[in-house]
Amino acid sequence: MEPSTTDRLFDTSVVLGFSRLGYGLRSRRFEDLPSMADKTVVVTGATSGLGKAAAFQLAKLDADLVLVARNPEKAATVAAEVDQVGAGSVTYEIADLSLMSEVRSVGERLADTPRIDALINNAGSLFTERDVTSEGLEQTFALNLLGHFLLTNLLVPRLAASAPSRVINVTSGGMYTQRIRVRDLQWERHPEWNGSAAYARTKRGQVILTEMWAERLGSHDITFHSMHPGWADTPGVQKSLPAFRLLTRPILRTPDQGADTIVWLAAADEALDANGLFWHDRMPRSTHRSKKTLAKPGDREELWTRLCELSDWSESEWPPGLTS
Repeated sequence: MEPSTTDRLFDTSVVLGFSRLGYGLRSRRFEDLPSMADKTVVVTGATSGLGKAAAFQLAKLDADLVLVARNPEKAATVAAEVDQVGAGSVTYEIADLSLMSEVRSVGERLADTPRIDALINNAGSLFTERDVTSEGLEQTFALNLLGHFLLTNLLVPRLAASAPSRVINVTSGGMYTQRIRVRDLQWERHPEWNGSAAYARTKRGQVILTEMWAERLGSHDITFHSMHPGWADTPGVQKSLPAFRLLTRPILRTPDQGADTIVWLAAADEALDANGLFWHDRMPRSTHRSKKTLAKPGDREELWTRLCELSDWSESEWPPGLTS
């Protein structure tokens, strides 16, 4: 599972690796995915962009799907559309994943699902203005990082009971530009807001959590993966990064191309053989391109501690003996 020399050159160049050009080159070697009949996949942020594309692809593999979305009307419409594609069932849950009260509520409902074979943490957004939720949390941090942390931890017991199972965290190549800043997770110390940097920091945090979950739960047949989709032409990019989209539109990937590795990680047998890695176009990739983005000593554990405090969750909620 080593990238070729050409593949590495594409990855290093960024433009070639992240664009549809890189996908076109790499996808020539992609093999068909196995059936996911009788397997249940939870997909967050499933009403548009990568989440919606992943849901359709998983439905074609006959997976049973639970779509998690904020908007009831959109959720009902997309669920009905996806339900026409495959033989598996399609249901949906409504929750604003930037609100920890709603994350806990939907997590408790999902914990009653007979089995969860894969959880895809896809919900996220890049906000051009700093704002806080009704719970007093900065919204980028709450939605992109803290909500994923809480939902995943609430579902770990069900994932363990359904093992072998998988968690896929959808991040961004933008995380290569940032390191985690555990003493300013909510952008409170900076005088000026930078939405792109705040977004990238939360994505860096997702990659760190992926590694930490793999370390803590590695003996329980739950594999944790993070991935980035490259540059995909999604509604989020269109809304939050219009200038970037204008410049790169001819080479942007389709949502289906961006979602391919998400679905591969959920379905492919090979994905069960690795844990805690960062993926792009079905290949593991380095998580750093500069020493400047490396976490400082103690930052990883401090991040876990801070997220526990802010989400009002602790490992004591897991069944005894679950951690390695």
